[in-house]
Amino acid sequence: MKVRYSYFLLLLSQFSFFAASYHDYAEALSKSILFFEGQRSGYLPADQRLTWRGHSGLGDGWMVSADLTGGYYDAGDNVKFNFPMAFTTTMLAWSVVEFGQYMPPAELRNALVAIRWATDYLLKTVSQPNRIFVQVGDPIIDHNCWERPEDMDTARTVYKVDAPNPASDVAGETAAALAAASIAFRSSDPGYSETLLRTSTRVFEFADSYRGAYSDNSDIRAGVCPFYCDFDGYQDELLWGAAWLRRASQDDSYLNYLQNNGKTLGADDNINEFGWDNKHAGLNVLVSKEVLESSKYSLQSYRASADSFMCTLIPESSSYHIEFSPGGLIYRPGGSNLQHATTISFLLLVYANYLEKSSQTVNCGEVSITPLKLRQIAQRQVHYILGENPMGMSYMVGYSNVYPQRIHHRGSSIPSTKDHPQTIGCKEGSIYFNSSDPNPNVLVGAIVGGPGEDDEYEDDRADFKKSEPTTYINAPFVGVLAYFVANPNVVS
Repeated sequence: MKVRYSYFLLLLSQFSFFAASYHDYAEALSKSILFFEGQRSGYLPADQRLTWRGHSGLGDGWMVSADLTGGYYDAGDNVKFNFPMAFTTTMLAWSVVEFGQYMPPAELRNALVAIRWATDYLLKTVSQPNRIFVQVGDPIIDHNCWERPEDMDTARTVYKVDAPNPASDVAGETAAALAAASIAFRSSDPGYSETLLRTSTRVFEFADSYRGAYSDNSDIRAGVCPFYCDFDGYQDELLWGAAWLRRASQDDSYLNYLQNNGKTLGADDNINEFGWDNKHAGLNVLVSKEVLESSKYSLQSYRASADSFMCTLIPESSSYHIEFSPGGLIYRPGGSNLQHATTISFLLLVYANYLEKSSQTVNCGEVSITPLKLRQIAQRQVHYILGENPMGMSYMVGYSNVYPQRIHHRGSSIPSTKDHPQTIGCKEGSIYFNSSDPNPNVLVGAIVGGPGEDDEYEDDRADFKKSEPTTYINAPFVGVLAYFVANPNVVS
């Protein structure tokens, strides 16, 4: 259902008892970062704050004589999918790069810890020349069980791609993640930053030299699809990786790559989506920084595409066609809808900053759109997620008094090893999955998939499209919340 923006504002006025000051952005930021501790795989440190979690996946990689411990479970299951994990890492790092200055010092440290938990793992996955490990865990077997990660007895199958077989998508995103993280760590840990950048360069060469989608590889396809196939092509990840390497290194060779490969790799494709599988909108915003601040007119097409994307979000624009729920949430068909709200909100704020720094606006035909307008749209999405919606529910677990209690998450829904030390086997956890009781362990900060196009949310553990949290929903929201910690009064 398409809802005009004026109607959206009218509906939000019904919730006028919520003011910008109502929302505790600092609390939400802290919790959005804390969530990642609940997704950790590997040996947990002594300062682990979500203490209902324990060590898990300690043998990951043994069957291929590699150490693949660590990293994150992407959602409510116990599989490590590198494609979305790398994107999560890129977005956490971009959050720090753009908005770290707004974070309280303690939360900036926590954000860097969250990034490093991922990058330490990603470095392991690309430690062998011309090989990339792309996944740990058999998802079919895993999804047939409901058990804590601490009790995993399912196959920890390792999926890898060796040259000359291609993995441009996963390798390109991994290169982007390492490059972005190298910027995030530059001041606090220059040695680690250099390692990340050096490795990113090598991984990008692998991605670009052997072009193709990793999910087209018959040896691993059954394990990665239909969960995290490359549905939209690998070309955007090559440009995305090059863009981040350009940002991190200032090497003109990556600038030339973006100039020379833009058309052949589809940079002009105005696909109005940004997420783990499709990087076009984020790519165009990222590269636009060069155009806006450095007058790199050879990259003007990227800026034009970024403007075009922004205009689709503006109700006064003739190209406006974003879908909103009746309550005002950005909506796209499919599951885990809040991933679109968080990523688009992030891009709105980043582009607003780039425009403001260069004293420019977005030209949407007859209408000129200011940075303030972009920030207002983003803030309204934030308010919806934090509780300013028809259900009166915060879709961030543990924030406010009303939030989802029965999220689709194995570790959260089964008693912890501290409360139930005995092993709970593959099928023995089914009683907890089928229970109508609230989850015994609160996964603080988790943002669930969110309501449907009608703004309805049933708080049903079995409805995974709505009730399952993912790392790539949370990661961009870290940056969004950081901005509003320092700039809370955007919406008048």
